[in-house]
This record gives sequence, structure tokens and C-alpha cells, in this order.
Amino acid sequence: MSQAVLSLKNATIYQGDKEILSNVNLEVNHGEFLYIIGKTGSGKSSLMKTLYADLPLTIGTGHIVDFDLETLKENDIPFLRRKIGIVFQDFKLLPDRSIKDNMLFVLKATGWTDRDEMEHKIEEVLDKVGMKNHALKMPHQISGGEQQRVAIARALLNDPELILADEPTGNLDPQTSIEVLDVLKKINANGKTIIMATHDYALLMKFPSKTLKCEDSKIFEVVQRTV
Repeated sequence: MSQAVLSLKNATIYQGDKEILSNVNLEVNHGEFLYIIGKTGSGKSSLMKTLYADLPLTIGTGHIVDFDLETLKENDIPFLRRKIGIVFQDFKLLPDRSIKDNMLFVLKATGWTDRDEMEHKIEEVLDKVGMKNHALKMPHQISGGEQQRVAIARALLNDPELILADEPTGNLDPQTSIEVLDVLKKINANGKTIIMATHDYALLMKFPSKTLKCEDSKIFEVVQRTV
């Protein structure tokens, strides 16, 4: 059985009618931590959106956690997204609900029904990111770094095979960024595959890992010292 969680072959990434990246060949194996870097507009977010089916893959082939992106039907997208965790730059927490109720909303939306199991799962994922004692707070009552920790916990709720983190430190100060990436690295050390798009090269120096760069409509691997 293949260890690849994600595979793209000869893929072209589009944003609307505009070609963003061409001839993308990418394979990510179970347990890897992969950075995707590049300037704003270079294609990082478009690639990530293609991976979680916000943008369609129309040229090339793509396989992600048991789904084929090029043949994916619209009613299959929710099932794909239950098998991947997505962490956004702007957290996307519901502002009118407590941290715990944000978690409950996701669990109910993805088919959980047993209240005790939901309570246990919420406590488990919040504990993993150091936010267990903040469950009853509202999002505006915690810092940006804490909100991003909650967003990471939310991404873990359905025990995803893959976590896609799209500029997760983009709205955070340097020290908080380090703390958030430390959380992601610990999650990766426990076996989760993580792909992280970022433009923060300082984080790459502190937490080196395999790195791909988007530039001039191409994506290619770089060695850390030349990024």
C-alpha cells in the first residue's frame, strides 16, 4: 500500500481562467512536514485551495486521502474535508460561540451524535494545543495566537490524515508564530502529515523541513539555505 497521502501529476492550477502553476508534480508521504513558500501571488494559496477542492483540478491528476481530485463530485467535497484538517490565516472561529461551542458545531456538522464522545474529543484536542482551560471563553476573549491554537484543535477533531495550514502565522507576531509552529511540529511528531504554506522564512530557519517554492508559475524543491 502506498504511503502517499497526496500525489499530483502534471497538474495545472487555475484561479478562474488564469493559469497560476503549471506542470505540478508533487508527492507527500504519511508523516511528512512540508513547507510551501513563495511571494504573495505566486500560487501557494491557489495550490492549497485545489487540495481541499475549493478550486477544481481540470488538468493533470491528483490523489489526496483516498479521493481523486480530477473526478471529485461536488457532493463528495464534504467527505474529503472530513479527512483533512484545514487551518486558515484568519482563524475562522464563529464569534458568537464559545470555544467549546465552536468545536461542537464542527462535530455535529460532521455527523457526531453522542454527547459524551463529543465532550471527550473536544477536551482531548484542546489539551493537545494547550487550550483546555479556555473552553468556555469567547473568541474575542483570547489572543490571536490562542485563537490559532483553537483553530488547530478544530482541525484535529475528526482525526484527519492530513492537515493543510494556509499561512497559519500570517496574522501573528514573531514570538507567537514560533509558539504556533511549535504546536504544529509536535502534532507532526505524533504522526500527522502537515503541509504549510508560508512566507515567513524565519520560521523555516528555526524549524527546518522539506521545502517547495512557488515561483514563475512553477513549483520546485529548494534546499533551506537558498530560500
